[in-house]
Amino acid sequence: LWGGFSINNATLNRFYSLHFILPFIILFMVIMHLVFLHEKGSTNPMGINSNYNKIPSNPYFSIKDTLGFIILLSLLLLICLMNPYILSDPENFNQANSMITPIHIQPEWYFLL
Repeated sequence: LWGGFSINNATLNRFYSLHFILPFIILFMVIMHLVFLHEKGSTNPMGINSNYNKIPSNPYFSIKDTLGFIILLSLLLLICLMNPYILSDPENFNQANSMITPIHIQPEWYFLL
């Protein structure tokens, strides 16, 4: 990512490459983590190696995680559908008039970073 004193083509290409490749690397690492957990299992803090109280990961925790994801997605969808303008600017509701400039013209918050 080392570049010059200004942002030019080389810097942008490096950042775009990093942002494209990084999710695939993270996905690969998560899959490898799950494979190793499935093959070797995990250890507990006590260091006891007993198969008596172990719960298999696939049916129970997968269903629990999927159910949690569905519940959170449903809540987010409910909030977005019940109040879609919760984060919008009040100036967006004024009728457009090319002769009057709004008092406070400011970019969105993500452009200020």
